[in-house]
Amino acid sequence: MMGDRPISEDDLHAYIDGVLDEGRREAVRRYLNAHPEAQRRVAAYSEQGQALRDALAPLADQPLPPELSLKSIVERRRNALARRRQVAAAAAILCIGGLSGWFAREAVSPPARGIHALGREAVDNYMVYASDTDRPVELASDQRTTLTRWVSERLDTPIQAPDLQAAGYRFIGGRLVTTPNGPAALFIYEGAAAERLAIMMRPMEIDKNRSMWEQSYGALGGVTWSRDGLGFSIVAPRASADLRPVAEDVRRQVS
Repeated sequence: MMGDRPISEDDLHAYIDGVLDEGRREAVRRYLNAHPEAQRRVAAYSEQGQALRDALAPLADQPLPPELSLKSIVERRRNALARRRQVAAAAAILCIGGLSGWFAREAVSPPARGIHALGREAVDNYMVYASDTDRPVELASDQRTTLTRWVSERLDTPIQAPDLQAAGYRFIGGRLVTTPNGPAALFIYEGAAAERLAIMMRPMEIDKNRSMWEQSYGALGGVTWSRDGLGFSIVAPRASADLRPVAEDVRRQVS
């Protein structure tokens, strides 16, 4: 039965606060009568509570400030939540707008077409194909005639793979590659130490006649130029200054 349950500290505080049902309250009274120490402790708790009530009575009698009313608190929380949602929506719109603008710019901006673009394209294709130990070329050196006819037809201009034996490079073959500015011919050579050299050629819409320009891309060097609407770019793991004589030899041959 409830009356048989031991009296706890929670029961004592509930007794002081007057929130026990009559049966439990009677059980606490009997417990206090039998335990004078607990009775003194309960009396002290009651006196402390009354002292606090007396001290706070002037404040308790004052009307609740409007800003502390439940209605005001709920309204402030609702307004704060609405502001956070507006900020989040604005940030999302800016983000989506920025991304849309970026992708739209990418979609409508034409690719770079000049001599600098040609040099970058040659490096990109060198890194893809010249470093491939299994299949760097589509047609090998023994298919040179087929290769030159193929790339010449695709580029709609006569193309020949230069002979770089005098510079210490053996022709191993080539392929047709794609660039943002259309197809290009890529010829690959190999040196005595198995280092690869690539020559890329493609038609130029702009910068149709440009003098030699030396460039560096990390460990790769390059020399790029154009003549009569055809662009040339040589790339190899050497300094561009060391490639300049090779480029001069190529320019003489294609002229």
